[in-house]
Amino acid sequence: MSSPPSPSSPGGAGRSTDAGSRSGPDPVLTVLAPLLIERAALARALPGNTRVIHTGMGPAKSQRLDPPPGTGPVVITGVAGGLRPDLQPGDLLVATEIRGDGPAIPVPSAHLLAGALRRLGLRVHLGPLHSSPTVVHAADRDGFGDALAVDMESAWLARRIQGRPFAVLRAIADTTDKPLLRPGTPVRSFQALRALRHATPALTAWAAVAGVPREVVLAAPRSFCAGVERAIEIVDRCLEQFGAPVYVRRQIVHNTQVVRELTEKGAVFVQEADEVPEGEVLVLAAHGVAPSVRKQAAERNLTVVDGTCPLVSKVHAEVRRFAQRGETVFLVGHSDHEEVEGTLGEAPENVVVVATEDEVNLASVADPDQVSYVTQTTLSRQDTSPVIKALSERFPRLKAPPTEDICFATTNRQAAVTAIAQQVDLVIVVGSANSSNSRRLVEVAQAAAGTRARLIDDPTELDLTDLAGVHRIGVTAGASAPPDLVDALITNLSGLGPVSQREHRVTDETVTFSLPPGVS
Repeated sequence: MSSPPSPSSPGGAGRSTDAGSRSGPDPVLTVLAPLLIERAALARALPGNTRVIHTGMGPAKSQRLDPPPGTGPVVITGVAGGLRPDLQPGDLLVATEIRGDGPAIPVPSAHLLAGALRRLGLRVHLGPLHSSPTVVHAADRDGFGDALAVDMESAWLARRIQGRPFAVLRAIADTTDKPLLRPGTPVRSFQALRALRHATPALTAWAAVAGVPREVVLAAPRSFCAGVERAIEIVDRCLEQFGAPVYVRRQIVHNTQVVRELTEKGAVFVQEADEVPEGEVLVLAAHGVAPSVRKQAAERNLTVVDGTCPLVSKVHAEVRRFAQRGETVFLVGHSDHEEVEGTLGEAPENVVVVATEDEVNLASVADPDQVSYVTQTTLSRQDTSPVIKALSERFPRLKAPPTEDICFATTNRQAAVTAIAQQVDLVIVVGSANSSNSRRLVEVAQAAAGTRARLIDDPTELDLTDLAGVHRIGVTAGASAPPDLVDALITNLSGLGPVSQREHRVTDETVTFSLPPGVS
């Protein structure tokens, strides 16, 4: 069943209670609660500029609800019944869409609200909610597809508030193994209502930034580069060609969603080659590896497929060439980055890693006249230029690589984010925290115009407070971030209010890389 029994009378559908009989101007937030007990629990916790409406239980009363006055944001809330074993009493569900009779109703800003709730320390699930016209007992909870929970009101209430920003938050009161009308129901209902009360700060934060028109300026190019697309395609092709499992050393690219999706397809990510069973397939990640890794793979008779980005392979070749001439090679980069670890492994006796001007001044070399440098491909010119200048001043005979090592895709994305940073109030960079090029985009945006910039892995990581007072938002994505994450971010922003968008393009990227031998 979707709702616990209420000790109070159900009241009339559409009766409005302004959180403690409050009156005054249009509320910042309207909350629709089917049961009196739900309304009472929320009204005590919500601020004075909130209207809480008791809608009544079930579809009939929900359909008779007069649309709440005003145009402000609305939250449909209350308790629900869990459809999966991992949902427990007191858990919260933020609905991404509502299903029932009629077309599914999307809830666009669900991820933004879910992130705010998780930052409060609450246990939150994201997914579809099914609205049933009748009570659904625990024994009857099969056949709802991938829906996470069931209630008796949300679909009908959502249709009464069309055209307004809205969210759907349900607290789990009963589950497949803890049904209603059993001992413990009052305790489980209390757990659900307590979770709703604890959720109110996130509801008010969501409402505070809803209903505001915004413009999104998209940087272009953004998202996947040619090397990342190649690396992902290599793993996909290996899974088709060899079958699961296919082993991958480290993250194929630095993005959590990419790794998660490939894992679901059958890829197994390992730290080192010695973790792979003998004779299996091993894909080397885009960041490159030291020769010692290839040797270890050969000793285990592994079928090695090289996913190293060709631009990283270029830097490896430069290090080998400089080192063979007996030169000390300065590698401008971060020593803890996988790309640097692999490049260093080409000639560890000859390579000195430097990330700052101070490290240049402290470095010692065998022959100051036999010195060269290469750079990590994912850094910005802002990072490398001062270090290269310090190297040139200290070592006048310093040799440079024939062409710049910084990846063209990195340079293009930095140029694009620089251009949009001057046009917006906030820049959002989509990318994982361990992605060097994504972190650099944040730094470049901040340096370009003093614009606030935030790095998020997905929309749940965007803090709602960052949107306060923001009307123009710049959006880009690191070279390892999937483009659908950008689409998801814009969808969530559109769930808060009207969003217009335009693209600012600084160049077109037409480069593609061929697949390595052994992959068809």
